[in-house]
Amino acid sequence: MRYLHTMVRVTNIDASLDFYCAKLGMKEVRRVENEAGRFTLVFLAATEDEASGREVRAPLLELTYNWDPEAYTSGRNFGHLAFEVDDIYATCGRLMKAGVTINRPPRDGRMAFVRSPDNISLELLQKGDAKPKAEPWASMPNTGVW
Repeated sequence: MRYLHTMVRVTNIDASLDFYCAKLGMKEVRRVENEAGRFTLVFLAATEDEASGREVRAPLLELTYNWDPEAYTSGRNFGHLAFEVDDIYATCGRLMKAGVTINRPPRDGRMAFVRSPDNISLELLQKGDAKPKAEPWASMPNTGVW
């Protein structure tokens, strides 16, 4: 397993970039504009992590700016921790056997979400290409929220 990023929702991308980059010294290493989903993702690296942030995309801070205004309450501005795993199906199977609820199963062979005992959302991402769709995951419904 490898730590990838932490996601934080922001309400003003310019003010956030001013804080994280101009004031704190982080570096923007990647940006994704998604018109269909109506959001912008900005990935930042600490100065000592800039090279690895660009090369292997970790460890990073992901700023998520949703284009449609939303009031973030109950910690919704904090999104999730993300980890890359060698085998998404084996990892989720091991977690289920240990009593962990898979909130968003890896139906696509690429991504799953679980929650910690303190309700912190963890995203699990398949290392490399997505695995071929497989049961029981492909038809498993979401459980709760992530």
